[in-house]
Amino acid sequence: MTSAPNTPGVGNASTLDLAAALATGSVRVVDLTAPLSSGTPILPLPEPMHPIPHFELERLNDWDDPGEISFQNHIHTGEHVGTHFDAPVHWSSGRDLEDVGSVPAARLVGPAAVVDKSAECAKDPDHLLSLDELKAWEREHGALPEGGWLVYRTGWDTRSDDQAAFLNADDNGPHTPGLTPECARYLAEETGIVGIGVETVGTDAGQAFRFEPPFPVHHFMLGNGKYGVTQLRNVGELPPVGAVLVVAPLRIVGGSGSPARVLALTPAAEGK
Repeated sequence: MTSAPNTPGVGNASTLDLAAALATGSVRVVDLTAPLSSGTPILPLPEPMHPIPHFELERLNDWDDPGEISFQNHIHTGEHVGTHFDAPVHWSSGRDLEDVGSVPAARLVGPAAVVDKSAECAKDPDHLLSLDELKAWEREHGALPEGGWLVYRTGWDTRSDDQAAFLNADDNGPHTPGLTPECARYLAEETGIVGIGVETVGTDAGQAFRFEPPFPVHHFMLGNGKYGVTQLRNVGELPPVGAVLVVAPLRIVGGSGSPARVLALTPAAEGK
């Protein structure tokens, strides 16, 4: 078996190199998934849309019942609850494209480019990642990776245990970070990324219902056959480049999305 690689990243390593790197700890596995429970925040939807249900467990078999040899639950949840995956068919612009059960597995694993605007979002919860900011990131770190993911760090995961703080809503609606329509279009139409990951309840800003088009990240990304992943945690442990994202939704036939386990493989020397 060859030794673990000393250079950052795992993209060019053989499978044996990767196994050795994981065993020795030179590559870390960072869990980007929020715990899924009845307390997980959900996005209230306006009428006449049906409300998204909270996640619930219903007990089937319990160790307290005489003769039971297993413990099992029913799961009750919406597709778009907690850390979850948006398939193209989720949005009207992608209605004729893939459902979550049809997404090729190879498109669920790829390099991550982490754009950190947490300082800006701490000052302004409505901060929007602009195309100029993204271009500045590319000049510093290189082009966004082909077949990879843009992971947008806003620091919003620190609010994810509190529904009110997470949605940050007032009479004008939610106030959470997102992207400008121009930036969303650029990512969807002019880059080779396959998806975007965010820490907020959805891939769009809280005020994106006022944008043109409304909810531009959904509109452009899903309409171009790309994906979204929401409610990530621990993004601050990832370097700007060098990590690999593993996105694992349930393979639901006909599904518009699914709760997902999202993991990152990152060089230990660059992790926090």
